[in-house]
Amino acid sequence: MSAVTALAPAGASLGMASHPSGRISVRERVLEKVVRETSAQVLCVPRDDVRVALTEWGRGLAISVSAKLPIPDLADAAAVASATPVLQRLRDVQEELARECGCLTGRTIERVSITVTGAVVPTRKRVR
Repeated sequence: MSAVTALAPAGASLGMASHPSGRISVRERVLEKVVRETSAQVLCVPRDDVRVALTEWGRGLAISVSAKLPIPDLADAAAVASATPVLQRLRDVQEELARECGCLTGRTIERVSITVTGAVVPTRKRVR
């Protein structure tokens, strides 16, 4: 037995294809869960505060995300001044979601719609 035959996948020496025949089906709820988790991480909000909807769009998927957007504490002038404008942040989120979700699902993400349902302000922690 040669090293090539020993390391070859099962059935490869018999002329069989390296991939078995059959089909793969992924339920829509699995894709929704992946998109919801990814959206929550990208937006930096809890997963339970994110709502997503997926639809077929052209040759890929369209993603619709609804969530609250984290904003800096408005009493902190330095944080407000250094924050990225909301529309620019949302454009960056759209691009990142399309890239990450496309990579994770294996589907082309044709469209990402984001609806901001409110704002989340970080809670102040008291110093003792």
